[in-house]
Amino acid sequence: MIRTATAADVPVIHAMVRELAEYEKCLEEARATEEQLHEALFGERPAAFAHIAESDDDGEPVGFALWFLNFSTWRGVHGIYLEDLYVRPDRRGGGHGKALLTELARICVERGYERLEWSVLDWNEPSIAFYRSLGALPQDGWTVYRLTDDALTGLGSGK
Repeated sequence: MIRTATAADVPVIHAMVRELAEYEKCLEEARATEEQLHEALFGERPAAFAHIAESDDDGEPVGFALWFLNFSTWRGVHGIYLEDLYVRPDRRGGGHGKALLTELARICVERGYERLEWSVLDWNEPSIAFYRSLGALPQDGWTVYRLTDDALTGLGSGK
């Protein structure tokens, strides 16, 4: 079952974010706190949204999707950028990841959004194969750039 996350889900979302970061070999970079996630998802001006995948057996959260809106100047409409999709390893293969992506695709169709996008690490072959099986295609020719930490502070402060 897929459902919209509630504020009560923040601790489990936080735990799964850390599990995902560990899987991606970047646990030290996962610095978000439960309080930050709560503010982003349920604060005065939510900037992100989340859905929870629950086990059909016991209703326990087994995965999540955390996303936000983007905008295409070429298409002139919003889309969804999927920041994180995660299903706990012992629950993979049960359709939870596909169900989460299906829900996001349904939201796109319902709202007239024309894109559902995300990034995947180039070494994550199981996820790449899964995404391709759904009809997702890599965006060849594009490279993601990111400013963080000292580089972001330096540029933002004019240094």
